Amino acid sequence: MTDSLLKVDNLVRHFDVSPPWLNRVIERRPRSVVKAVDGVGFEIGRGETFSLVGESGCGKSTVARLVVGLYNPTAGSLEFDGMDISSGAARSRNRTAQRRMQMIFQDPYASLNPRWRVMDIVAEPIRFNRLVKGDAAIRERVGELLEQVGLSAADGEKYPHEFSGGQRQRISIARALAGSPEFLVCDEPTSALDVSVQAQILNLMKKLQRELGLTYLFISHDLAVVYHVSTKVGVMYLGRLVEWGETEVIFSAPRHPYTRMLLDAIPDLDMSGRARTPVAGEVPSPIDPPSGCAFHPRCPLATDRCRQEAPRPVSVGAAMVACHAVEEDRLPEWHG
Repeated sequence: MTDSLLKVDNLVRHFDVSPPWLNRVIERRPRSVVKAVDGVGFEIGRGETFSLVGESGCGKSTVARLVVGLYNPTAGSLEFDGMDISSGAARSRNRTAQRRMQMIFQDPYASLNPRWRVMDIVAEPIRFNRLVKGDAAIRERVGELLEQVGLSAADGEKYPHEFSGGQRQRISIARALAGSPEFLVCDEPTSALDVSVQAQILNLMKKLQRELGLTYLFISHDLAVVYHVSTKVGVMYLGRLVEWGETEVIFSAPRHPYTRMLLDAIPDLDMSGRARTPVAGEVPSPIDPPSGCAFHPRCPLATDRCRQEAPRPVSVGAAMVACHAVEEDRLPEWHG
């Protein structure tokens, strides 16, 4: 087994979205808290790609931002290569951990400063971490990074608006690599791109992973993309992991009813004629989540126990599943 590079244990992040105090007093309303992440735990080994999937609003991007330190957790712990990075103070004590992880954002149009040349955008992490000294050496290093992601060194003199969406995402990847990281958090890096460009970016990321020994936390709602890039997959629903394990196991023998519903919604590209069922209903509000199992209002297998008691993860083969139907062995056979 590979060594664990990132360990996430019982991670919680709540957001207070209450109206101002005076409004609450006058209207006699309680505080409103969004439970964006509510007890998530997983490990990522060196060289692996762990993907988080789920519908919009399930907490995937919040987990990504917690890992890189854009948010501090409400509770729980984060450990990177044996170093505690659970809070701002912990990250200050372990500054090397912060340099060794970088993030690639979803929108290549918003994540690049339009007033800076590409040279300055990519060089910023190099200068900040003092990895290379001298303007000539920095310029040479930026040129190498741009060529590594499929651009030319001359592109460093241009501005972001002179590039297409796919090229901008390549610049974002070059900027992420500029700090010589070991771990990249990729928050839906291809969702804003055309399908043909998505494939190019995904192939580039897999190539860089092989060459540089990178480890990825990959956030996506696209199951086809996840299958292509992942070694392990975690399925999130309303702030919690409901099923996680090896990619082949999750896709070939899904256990949780929600995972099965997501896979059933994929178009039938093999033209087998089998009916595909879209995921029914909508994700409930994280401000007032359902009691018991959060998925029970949409689950065809829900019982009174599901409505009253939150399921605990159980080991099923090479996967972990949080589902009473699985635990009670009343899950029907799935024909994928």
